[in-house]
Amino acid sequence: MTDIPELTDEQLATAIPARVRRRLIQGRFETGADVVALRKFVGLSEAQFADALGVSLTTLRSWETDDRPPDGPARALLRIAARHPRVIRENLGEAA
Repeated sequence: MTDIPELTDEQLATAIPARVRRRLIQGRFETGADVVALRKFVGLSEAQFADALGVSLTTLRSWETDDRPPDGPARALLRIAARHPRVIRENLGEAA
């Protein structure tokens, strides 16, 4: 039998359930908590995540606090972040 390594506290803090990730990949963001979970899953601070997506920090915070939901191109970027978190981390500092 193969030993399955325990998750570290850091890994556990950023983990999201597979069913939630599948929903986010489909672009179904139900609350701001989904955006927060995705940002933590990608492993970036609010400022870094906003920079990597090319949105203002104010915009990101409005999504995360349910002041307004992401729509259109923003939802598409968040879907990419859910599917390919490494790409978003690599884009940090390169967003326009």
